[in-house]
Amino acid sequence: MEERLMVLSRINLMSAVLGLIISLFLANTAFAENITIIKECTYTAIDIDSKVSSRAIALEQVKRALLEQLGIYLINETEVKTFQMTKDQITTLLAGIVSAEVIDEKWDRRTYYLRAKITADPKGVVTFVDALLNNDQKSKELEDSRKMAEEAIKNIERLKKESKLSKEDTKIQGDYTNAIKNLSAADWFDKGFVFYESNNFKKAIDAYTNAIGLNPQFTLAYYGRGNAYTRFGNHQQAINDYNKVLELIPNNEDAYNNRGFNNVALGNLQQAVDDYNKAIELKPTYAKAYFNRGFTYKTLGNLQQAVDDYNEAIKLNPNYAEAFSNRGVTYDALGNHRQAVDDYNKAIKLNPNYAEAYYNRGGAYFGLGDYQRAIDDYNKAIELNPKMSQAYNNRGSAFEDLGDHQRAINDYDRAIELNPNDAEAYINRGSAFEDLGDHQQAIDDYSKAIELIPNDAEVYVYRASAYAAQGNNSIMVQNLKIAAKLGHKKAQAILTSKGLEW
Repeated sequence: MEERLMVLSRINLMSAVLGLIISLFLANTAFAENITIIKECTYTAIDIDSKVSSRAIALEQVKRALLEQLGIYLINETEVKTFQMTKDQITTLLAGIVSAEVIDEKWDRRTYYLRAKITADPKGVVTFVDALLNNDQKSKELEDSRKMAEEAIKNIERLKKESKLSKEDTKIQGDYTNAIKNLSAADWFDKGFVFYESNNFKKAIDAYTNAIGLNPQFTLAYYGRGNAYTRFGNHQQAINDYNKVLELIPNNEDAYNNRGFNNVALGNLQQAVDDYNKAIELKPTYAKAYFNRGFTYKTLGNLQQAVDDYNEAIKLNPNYAEAFSNRGVTYDALGNHRQAVDDYNKAIKLNPNYAEAYYNRGGAYFGLGDYQRAIDDYNKAIELNPKMSQAYNNRGSAFEDLGDHQRAINDYDRAIELNPNDAEAYINRGSAFEDLGDHQQAIDDYSKAIELIPNDAEVYVYRASAYAAQGNNSIMVQNLKIAAKLGHKKAQAILTSKGLEW
């Protein structure tokens, strides 16, 4: 669920360029983390050009020059030289890592002057380059975007020559306008890619939208925007974009997979399964689609089918730590905690910093009654992810089962601080207060939980118990009646035994 691009050989635009004035400023890297590169270009327009086309061409020239210069610097000064990449390859990848910032531009109806810069942290860029090299999908997206830009430049050069021979040909003018739009669309796609990788999903959406506005058939931009909408939490819009991708490329397995993910988020579980089925039909070796379908089957309660899908994902990718962890969760749900522990062990071996796997293993140890090991794993999960509220909540439950009610309350406090809408943490803290004999605090916590989940009959029973401990039988009965109306069998039996209706 992401993006990519590639660079071909650079097109010679010198016939249309008065000159490319190159100025380079490199910050003293011995004392500064970032480097800044500045370049400028003056483009001379011909009769077929407008301000828009002149700017697009000038910007492409400057952008390419900036990225090429950064690539040369990285090859000469950093470990990128060990990656065995050509100049064109690194320039392609850099387009998805850094964006050119225009700092000055002028148009006098004949020439377009443009000055721009890029600022980058070389170490951070090297890390991103390495990540992109190991992500075939993203690299391919950047490759395809670059191809589109290079094809647009070829068309621009061809149409310029044709326009000199036939100055009144409206078709040439229309084709030229479309070529300029495609060039600009590729640039907006690159910007969207950079924003997405920087987790700025709102700006990524805007950039992809601009690319689509320039080229309504730009499949990659719909796909990229769908990914950004997914991360932004706008799942219906994401589905709309994946629908468009599938309209343009009916057999795109990634679009089916990603649409399935968003259908899960919207609760459309069977539709999600159908999407994953189609993705797997199109690509039987699609480990991620098996993984996602396994998650959906688990959510549907089809636990054995979930295990089967995780098995297939692991068979296709033996280093799939997340699949081991999720299969462990499914084994836990089946009551097979020992096998779950084995899977979490494998996930942790593959990724020693996998906080979720420690958290999940803690749950399996809890299920086995090994509360100290559960606490040790929750400790590690919290160390790796201090904002994992559920780890505090579960560690609190383990402390409580060990009889350490105060430490349990401390953990529930932290869980609630991190997630004030966690009804379970309020319920657990209420239970701990009851164990300490503080029934009013328990009532307050149960009341807060009821605000969050007003249709949970069990919480009314808990609160009824706390009121009973205070000797407040009338309010106890009121709570039992609410629980009974919500279908709580035990509450109904208690009221019936006392001859009370609800």
